[in-house]
Amino acid sequence: MFKTIADPADCEMRSVMRFLNAKKAKPAEIRRQLVEIYGKNVTTDGMVRKWVRQFNDGRTNVHDEARSGRPSVVNDGLVAKVNEKIRENRRFAIRMLFDEFPTNFKNCFA
Repeated sequence: MFKTIADPADCEMRSVMRFLNAKKAKPAEIRRQLVEIYGKNVTTDGMVRKWVRQFNDGRTNVHDEARSGRPSVVNDGLVAKVNEKIRENRRFAIRMLFDEFPTNFKNCFA
């Protein structure tokens, strides 16, 4: 039995998929080998087939593509401020975030 690798990065598994696909392994065999090393909760058969199809179509990048959409309101400064408020008051509730930081969370609590 092989040693199981816990919590692999998505790009790590995709690299393995790309490698095994280059060796002409079928998607079912790729999935079987991923489960053998990374465990049962690794990725679905459908996702393996999707990535194999993309690699066969010429894709070489194993990383997620940038997505458009709403930018995150979270930054390091905000995290530090929230942590400070929690240290000041251990009974700090999520609802209190809006009261303390209204401009950061104006659209989060609808």
